[in-house]
Amino acid sequence: MTFFCTKPLLLSTQKENGKAFATEIVKSLLGKLSSFASEEFCLAWGLDADLEHLEEILSAINALLHDAEKQQEQNDKIRLWLQKLREVLYDAEDVLDEVECETLRRKVVKTTGSTSRKVQHFFSRSNMIAFRLRMGHKIKNIIGRLARIESLKSQFNLCEQTIDSHVLHEETVMNRSFESFSGLIGRDKDKERIINLLVETFKVGDAHPLVFPIVGMGGLGKTALAKSVHDDEIVKTNFEMKIEACVSDGFGLKQVMQKILKSATGDRCADLDEGELKKKLEAILNGRKYLLLLDDVWNEDAEKWLLLKPFLSKGAGGSKIIVTTRSQRVAEIMCAFKEGQMHPNLVGIGKEIVEKCKQVPLAVINLGTQLYGKTDETEWESVRDSEKWEEEGDGILPALKISYQRLPTHLKRCFLYSSVFPKDYVFLDLVLVQFWMAHGSFNQSSNPN
Repeated sequence: MTFFCTKPLLLSTQKENGKAFATEIVKSLLGKLSSFASEEFCLAWGLDADLEHLEEILSAINALLHDAEKQQEQNDKIRLWLQKLREVLYDAEDVLDEVECETLRRKVVKTTGSTSRKVQHFFSRSNMIAFRLRMGHKIKNIIGRLARIESLKSQFNLCEQTIDSHVLHEETVMNRSFESFSGLIGRDKDKERIINLLVETFKVGDAHPLVFPIVGMGGLGKTALAKSVHDDEIVKTNFEMKIEACVSDGFGLKQVMQKILKSATGDRCADLDEGELKKKLEAILNGRKYLLLLDDVWNEDAEKWLLLKPFLSKGAGGSKIIVTTRSQRVAEIMCAFKEGQMHPNLVGIGKEIVEKCKQVPLAVINLGTQLYGKTDETEWESVRDSEKWEEEGDGILPALKISYQRLPTHLKRCFLYSSVFPKDYVFLDLVLVQFWMAHGSFNQSSNPN
């Protein structure tokens, strides 16, 4: 646990869908191949060598995709290369799905203990040999096609990159989070550390309450730890008012304010509109030193947090907020750029980005919410210096393209699925989610449900 103080239908015509799908499919295939390594049936079929060869060539191709993404917009040959690659990857998915299904069927039959003639035939040597020959031929065919595509890389001067540094950073943080906390037993030091932070006097004049996120994967006891701190006697004596709200089912401004007010006053405030809720929340927090526990926060939309933040700033100096979340991004958003702590080196870059948005508010908001919480100067510079700004547009199209490029690959794939619906078609969000699920778009998702 970390503590902080501060498969697809090809109906899209967007040029960038090739890389987004290719990257995601390669990740999914490599994941399956990794799981096959320990399957006794795969070993018994003699497919282990073929599968290992397939994994090697997929890994080699995966190393090229990052550079291919950057170059495809200016190079039609690379875009065509990605399209051909994607077609082979779809066939590879089908082959591995067939191996996976056969493996599962054999596992089920084996565990039933049946001795019927049908089962004996199912496991007969001739049956296994036939499957091995058929699958072996298909896998070798895929390998050959991939090898021909991979051999074309020399024509494009693509640079290899073994792993994205940002992904590596996130995986390292999550692994460290998992190892550092396995329950509440023996967490006295963690509790003491958080309490000390809560009662410590920070810089006077800070216009916003300090936020202390507790970050970690599900089941680690974040909520129990936070409540233990929230209810501690020392904490009680340091805050005039203590509030807690579980916001896992949404982070809409009205819903969150209702939950905060219910905790503070006992009143559900169901009959109040948003404006009335704002006035009541301001009146209750005004001039009072409070401690607010926001439990199980999932919202990664910085704009929603920015809408709530001004009302939470009405409390007295020293007010603090504890947030429990599974998302590193949530922690970054809710701790970012507190009043008086804007990073000076980013101000100039930010102003240049705003100018390139050509005074289009949507463009500014779109990029602003993505960069919110990011303090790496090179990340801001990559947005400012993007070649997308040179394309024709009124400011919003280049900004949207940049925002799309910055999305994680699994979200790119989900976004592009909207193209299966005709223009102006009214669809249910649940239908779209079911499409995503049916095509495996959640396999690489970072959402830890």
